[in-house]
Amino acid sequence: MSFLESVYAKLRRHPKRIVFPDGNDPRVVRAARMFNDRGLGVAILIGKRDEIEQVASANAVSLEKVAIVDPDTSSEMPRFLKMAAMLERYKGMAEGDLRNLLITPNYFACMMLQHGLVDGLVGGVGSYSSSLFRPLLQLIKPLPHAPVVSGAMVVEVPRHEFGDEGVLFFADCGVVPEPTVDQLASIGVQTGLLARQVFGKTPRIAFLSFSTHGSSAHASAIKMAAAAAQAKELAVRIGGSAGLDYPMEIDGELQGDTAIVPAVAQIKLPDSLVAGKANVLIFPDLNSGNIAAKLVQYLSGARVYGQIVTGLSRPAAELSRGTLSEDIAAVAAIIGLQAIEYRKLYPLEGSGL
Repeated sequence: MSFLESVYAKLRRHPKRIVFPDGNDPRVVRAARMFNDRGLGVAILIGKRDEIEQVASANAVSLEKVAIVDPDTSSEMPRFLKMAAMLERYKGMAEGDLRNLLITPNYFACMMLQHGLVDGLVGGVGSYSSSLFRPLLQLIKPLPHAPVVSGAMVVEVPRHEFGDEGVLFFADCGVVPEPTVDQLASIGVQTGLLARQVFGKTPRIAFLSFSTHGSSAHASAIKMAAAAAQAKELAVRIGGSAGLDYPMEIDGELQGDTAIVPAVAQIKLPDSLVAGKANVLIFPDLNSGNIAAKLVQYLSGARVYGQIVTGLSRPAAELSRGTLSEDIAAVAAIIGLQAIEYRKLYPLEGSGL
């Protein structure tokens, strides 16, 4: 069973509601149909009904069982206005101005997500990333133990000897340009928890560098080693505070080949529980993470899904504007799977979906 087939099989047992703020984009309309046809849950498109129906008709896509919500006419708007007006950021804003903000699809979808009307959100294909990240950061509560919001990519490479049957998680690939040691540690643990929930196996997290265990005394290598050490402490703290066991193996700093190639790891770090078998790769900065994901995708023919947003109290994904329908539907399934046990995945978050 392939990675995606395993995701679909798990989600069919616990279907979820996924909201798509880019509801009038033809790719999203097709993805919503795929999501429903595969029995994964309910797809909810945000936008004006007549526009979405025209797009569906022009692309020969049936909207049967696909929900459409127009923020401008939604019965939820009065409640959302009241809730948003209580937030510090919007206090004092005129009701008309606040309403104009909330009727925009990204803001309305985020309100649906935060207040439990949907289980996950998949957006970004119709706008620049800041257009979605802004409402996500303003309206979705952060996790209390995550000092930073970041983005993880799920990478499925053709060679199944790498990662877990060819599946690896890359982070951060889209949010934090130059993360601090604290931020890197959090990114590592949050991505590890995501990997464990989605793939169901022990995360083996490698903090990457051009150095392996002190082979260089450069500041950047020392930084990654410090982040790995701090991540170990953070992982124990997160599990212990909730009385739950979240096993994950963490090592760093490691070179890329040391992290994923068993033969190299046997020479350099034969006793490491991560070297040679890492399934989560944490990059030193946004440049390296984003470049690596793009190169792996196009040079090796890997399938790349994401980015999955970590550090928030609700499951969400922000996609590239070039993402195709099949991949939009796949990411929606990953987000739905993430939502199944979100409170277990992030045990310090007190409020549920």
